[in-house]
Amino acid sequence: MRSNVDLANCSASETTPQHSKITPYQKKTLFASTIGYALDGMDMMLLGVCFSLIAVTFNLGKAELGTLTSVTLLGAVLGGILFGTLADKYGRVKVFSWTILIFSLFTGLCAIAPNYESFLVFRFLSGLGLGGEFGIGMTLVSESWPKEKRSRATSIVALGFQLGIILAALTVNFVGALHGWRWAFAIGVLPALFVAWTRKGLQEPEIWQNLKDQHKNEIAVSKLFKNPRTTAITIGLTIACAVQNFGFYGLMVWMPNMIATELKLPFKNTLFWTISTTIGMSVGIVIFGWLCDKIGRRPSYILFLLVSAVSIWFYFHQTDMTVLIIFGSAIGFFVNGMMGGYGALLAEHYPTDARSSAENIIFNLGRGIAGISQVLIAYLATAYSISYALALLSAAYLLSALAFIFLIPETKGKALE
Repeated sequence: MRSNVDLANCSASETTPQHSKITPYQKKTLFASTIGYALDGMDMMLLGVCFSLIAVTFNLGKAELGTLTSVTLLGAVLGGILFGTLADKYGRVKVFSWTILIFSLFTGLCAIAPNYESFLVFRFLSGLGLGGEFGIGMTLVSESWPKEKRSRATSIVALGFQLGIILAALTVNFVGALHGWRWAFAIGVLPALFVAWTRKGLQEPEIWQNLKDQHKNEIAVSKLFKNPRTTAITIGLTIACAVQNFGFYGLMVWMPNMIATELKLPFKNTLFWTISTTIGMSVGIVIFGWLCDKIGRRPSYILFLLVSAVSIWFYFHQTDMTVLIIFGSAIGFFVNGMMGGYGALLAEHYPTDARSSAENIIFNLGRGIAGISQVLIAYLATAYSISYALALLSAAYLLSALAFIFLIPETKGKALE
């Protein structure tokens, strides 16, 4: 039965994904989800850019810094599972407000953490809140936008993360550098208030409203493994998401630390490198989303993955700062450009009553695996060097390419179930 929910300024008919003309409702879901994902990016990069400052405050080594990233991503995995499942049952927009509350509270507490142990706990708990953001936003846009523009729409949401990176870099360099990293985390709470405002009055997609009273007793997670074919797809997508996050966090969290420690360059150089790399990532995301809608998901991913595997090996053997900054844009284009396709890719493989769960669980499980891998990078960085550890990332991209070749089918133009 069709829901009688009043959509106020955005009528229910405007939410139908099959309409090729972009409606005000679709634009609002895109804006709200993009800003929400910016919150995710800002939080993670605040940690990465503040690594060297936090290390001094708490007297930490590389292994302990790697653990900070790992526990944050572990929290995101658990939060992704929890809030993804709840969003399928109670609604995408409603559950979002819960995630924002949790994130805001514990990010604020990070600013006043008295020691490393308490900071570690607060990072884990703030990660719980962040874990729901990716899947909820991507599901909302995927279910609202027409299939021929779905990948491009979700690529714009992915741009939000890049906006968050820039905000984090500016916050640390213009606030943290003057007043300390604690003030940077305190200011990091403010965007959460704006994100909450963007979701005000936003209604659920029509496709979810029509199904919300069905399958109440079914476990959404089980649909990720309902048969051997679906299980193989879930495994393949998890590998792809793990490699995507492993490469991204390896690059964006450890590279600033490498610039400040191994190359012994001024801290301000991390800002120049971050901006250059983020510009490349942003352009790559937009082009990748367009490419996915034009030639398909699988060929686009395989192309970018193979180029990333080759280019990243050569990039991390460079030591000249000018070269690192200039080619940072190129490496960012391929390494993180692929984020432009994951929202649509994950949405197209699972039904509506399990879509948010699939988006959150698979992507955040990938983040969790990537988080554990950060400990490996920390070990290799300690035993050899950060540049040596990061160069080994190239092998991971080859693994992901194999997952797309053997496990993940094409879904270009597929109507959502």
